[in-house]
Amino acid sequence: MHLKTTKCNYLCLVATAVDHEIFGRPQIREQFEALFCAFDPDTSFQFFRSFRRVRINFTNALAAAEARVKLHKSDFNGKEMRLYFAQSVHIGSPRLEPPKPEKQFLISPPASPPVGWAQSQDAMPVLNYDLLCAVSKLGPGEQYELHTGTTNTPSVIVHVCEDDSSEDEEETAETGKRDRPKIIQTRRPDYVPSVNQ
Repeated sequence: MHLKTTKCNYLCLVATAVDHEIFGRPQIREQFEALFCAFDPDTSFQFFRSFRRVRINFTNALAAAEARVKLHKSDFNGKEMRLYFAQSVHIGSPRLEPPKPEKQFLISPPASPPVGWAQSQDAMPVLNYDLLCAVSKLGPGEQYELHTGTTNTPSVIVHVCEDDSSEDEEETAETGKRDRPKIIQTRRPDYVPSVNQ
């Protein structure tokens, strides 16, 4: 593959879906180059085998246009050759610019908070003292209705459980360790012989 540097003022054509023999056989490549050098003797070529494309760089815009008109959809080595003008893409700046400063506070962790930012104060938790009072008055086994049920909503009732911690402490004091709960094994299903097909 021979590459020549191209200047920005060159006008370029791109030949698409070219025959694979252009990339492998030098005499076919020379025939291909001769087609375009007839329009401009200073034409340079860039061969892109994996894309099956060739970039043809002209020094004269009129020569490039004439080559496109005469050779587009023409037959070369048994295949139709299609030619297109290469499009140059110009981006505003050759370097990637940093993001705008107003978006930088979203980066984690932020370099510094944005101008005017102030930490908000946490709100005080809401405590329902009536509920706390009612629950503290309950004894083991009693219940307290928080919300009376209607036809559309259920009622909410708090049941105070009995304190089992004293019984557990007595058991562990006697044996020295707590008994592990037994794991009940799942029973294997009965064996059913399969039907031979």
